[in-house]
Amino acid sequence: MKKRWIIEQADKEIVAHLQHALQINPVLCEILVQRRITNFEEARSYFRPQLSELHDPFLMKDMHLAVDCILQSISSGKKMLVYGDYDVDGTTSVACMYQFLCSIYTPENVDYYVPHRYKEGYGISKLGIDYAKENGFSLIISLDCGIKSAELIEDAKNKGIDFIVCDHHLPGKVLPPAMAILNPKQSNCPYPYKELCGCGVGFKLISALAKRLSIPEEETFRYLDLVATAIAADIVPMTGENRILAYHGLKMINENPSTGIRALIELSAAKKPLTINNVVFIIAPRVNAAGRMDDARKAIQMFIEQDFKKATAFAQILQDDNTDRREADSSITSEALAIIEGDIILENRKSTVIYQPHWHKGVIGIVASRLIEHYYRPTIVLTKSGDIIAGSARSIPGFNIHEGLDQCKDLLLGFGGHYFAAGMTLDPENVLAFSARFEEIVAGSVAEEFFTPELRINAEVQLSDLNQTFYNILSQMEPFGPDNNMPVFLARSVKNDGRSKIVKEKHIRFSVTQGGRSITGIGFNMSDKFDILLQQKPFDLVFTLDENEWNNEKNLQLKVIDLQLSSD
Repeated sequence: MKKRWIIEQADKEIVAHLQHALQINPVLCEILVQRRITNFEEARSYFRPQLSELHDPFLMKDMHLAVDCILQSISSGKKMLVYGDYDVDGTTSVACMYQFLCSIYTPENVDYYVPHRYKEGYGISKLGIDYAKENGFSLIISLDCGIKSAELIEDAKNKGIDFIVCDHHLPGKVLPPAMAILNPKQSNCPYPYKELCGCGVGFKLISALAKRLSIPEEETFRYLDLVATAIAADIVPMTGENRILAYHGLKMINENPSTGIRALIELSAAKKPLTINNVVFIIAPRVNAAGRMDDARKAIQMFIEQDFKKATAFAQILQDDNTDRREADSSITSEALAIIEGDIILENRKSTVIYQPHWHKGVIGIVASRLIEHYYRPTIVLTKSGDIIAGSARSIPGFNIHEGLDQCKDLLLGFGGHYFAAGMTLDPENVLAFSARFEEIVAGSVAEEFFTPELRINAEVQLSDLNQTFYNILSQMEPFGPDNNMPVFLARSVKNDGRSKIVKEKHIRFSVTQGGRSITGIGFNMSDKFDILLQQKPFDLVFTLDENEWNNEKNLQLKVIDLQLSSD
């Protein structure tokens, strides 16, 4: 798929000033300035994140109220229910909070609840509130959900159940009638960092409770591997507190992980040290698979289990769920692509809306993302869910999928989400009308250029820049994530040295030179571009820098993203 190359810029004067202060390659300084790091002190905080730089949890609106409410419940001997969503952020949140409360209170008075994805749906459910009422819980602490559940929380209040809401999603116009709402995105919340994930907000409540109870701060750090897993999986900005928590959580994952995380790592045979990217693609899918394929409770059971053998048994169940998820994802994606390729009208649309009643509801969001990799356009995948149709939507830069669905709301039973991802339900008889309306909206509002994916490049380099020192400093920019992505480089007018070849029919093993410097690289699924190398003309190469280990030897290599013939 052709891409639009966009080269990021940085103020040259600031770059020169920073290079003078740090005495490192100016290319690296250029990337740091792009990330709003402009002086020595900011660079030190960036490269050496300190837990001491975390904000006081009591800066968050309602934190004093939340702590008072929990401690009052403990002193009164009341039962507390920890309630969370079924994804990675929700299950890690519940595991952290449940374990901490059990460490300061009678475990018999604490329990946890996760809604079933298909029986109850996202967030606070009536079944969950009924469970709390029937089992004598008078306080529910909701994590990663609740901010938009005003009516249900009102219902709980009428039943004598109080709520503390810990959430990070944007609040609606009406806030729930909770005892306390912890959400830095509240308009009147003075908390300095706004981009915490749900587990991050829960961690701040744990920190506040520990502070009030004079528990050493270090005791709360035992949850950082779970917090880092949530930050990675929820794709929140890797800046500020998220970066500090992820940095130290990743260190814990590699050096001394909790029993459940260790079981997952060993079962997946992942090589250490793990990066945040490994957490996203190895740990997170297995945790998410529990809720996608069945019941997310088993993910929490794994996280809180102290016995390694028992934790491994739960991890194996998650592993099996993930295998089933991958098979469903692969077969549905193949089926969807075949439907599109077999219909010239569908293939040439500006949007994709595709429906089959038998598709597994738990993977249609993943399938929508896969389809965008083939047809770069707003995509909705629909399936049957009981008597209605349920759908999952994914979008591209240039089209707000939530706003697009709002223009179709008369055809929908309900919808929710944000710019790039959303979900919806509708009656079966409205599928065709919805598909036509959605296509009309996309075609009429998305500029043609947005249908070509953009490839953002941080800096141009010479291959001679790429030495071990350069790579070592680059590695210290970890953990990578939104707003701190792995740097992408451009090398112009490189040449194939004659040893480049296609491997396993799909990939290219590169061997290129520029100004006397040679380096190898790998380009996955790029065999269709091999003819550019065969032309024996200079070409421009876009890549990230990696380290390859073979026979106990480590060498730098390029992970090639794109290439095109040089224009000069």
